[in-house]
Amino acid sequence: MSYINAEKALPEWLVEAIRSYVGEGLIYIPPINSSRRKWGSKSGARRMFDERNNEIRMKKIAGVTVSQLADEYHLSEDMIRRIICR
Repeated sequence: MSYINAEKALPEWLVEAIRSYVGEGLIYIPPINSSRRKWGSKSGARRMFDERNNEIRMKKIAGVTVSQLADEYHLSEDMIRRIICR
């Protein structure tokens, strides 16, 4: 994918409207039907984290405390609480 100059590709009124929202800088417009994969789907990281998070939830249900889970998984207690609440 390459950059396209908006002033060459879009009508002037549309460029001005975009500038009123964005100002100066770059703006990315994703394709309508993006074929991009979700984060971690190729490497398997997403699945690994989902499995870990489910394991954390099950252990919490079984009575393990948040501080014990934080120590076991080397995460902060706040992160453990976020995982449990999702």
